[in-house]
Amino acid sequence: MSRMFMAKLKKIFRGGPGSFGGFVAVATLAFILFVFLKPGNNIFHWIAASREKARQEEQIRQYHEALQRLDDRIDMLVTDRDTLEKFAREQFHLAAPGEDVYILKD
Repeated sequence: MSRMFMAKLKKIFRGGPGSFGGFVAVATLAFILFVFLKPGNNIFHWIAASREKARQEEQIRQYHEALQRLDDRIDMLVTDRDTLEKFAREQFHLAAPGEDVYILKD
């Protein structure tokens, strides 16, 4: 009986038209296509999400650089009196007592 069973298994896996091997190949191909092309979460979605992630990481990097520049500017304004005075004069049109302020507009 085991000899007959083994012969049938060999016949199934041997190949030829309508064989089990062909069925497995088609089923595997169908499964792979389904995984990669199913609606909602497919390979195209993964690629778009990857691009969006890269774009957002670049934006985060730019924000960190801008924050670093602002922190440097704050440190300079807090520690350097001349820089603070220049900033106050330019931004708020402040002047020392007795000075004249001229505002030129484009």
